[in-house]
Amino acid sequence: MEKENTLDYLLQVESKAAAMVNEANEEAERRVQACEKENHNAHEERCSAQVKLLKSLLIENLERSKDDYQKALEEYSNSLSLADINVEQFSSLLNEYLERECLK
Repeated sequence: MEKENTLDYLLQVESKAAAMVNEANEEAERRVQACEKENHNAHEERCSAQVKLLKSLLIENLERSKDDYQKALEEYSNSLSLADINVEQFSSLLNEYLERECLK
């Protein structure tokens, strides 16, 4: 009888130990999932901040490029307006060139 009581007691201890192991595994899984979620959220925040920074730099560079292009265009336009261009002489030279090329 004492052997049966001892075996029953050992089975109860084993059962409790198995339950404790299961609870520990479940807790570990919860903690791992919580850490993964926290890390994912932190990663998303860092990525969002980086994207925001890159977008602002892109917009800034586009504006600067537009300004530079506009300045260069104005400078070119001014240089053309200051140049002494004889339209009649240019037309005459162009006509001579075209006549020579067409006669070949």
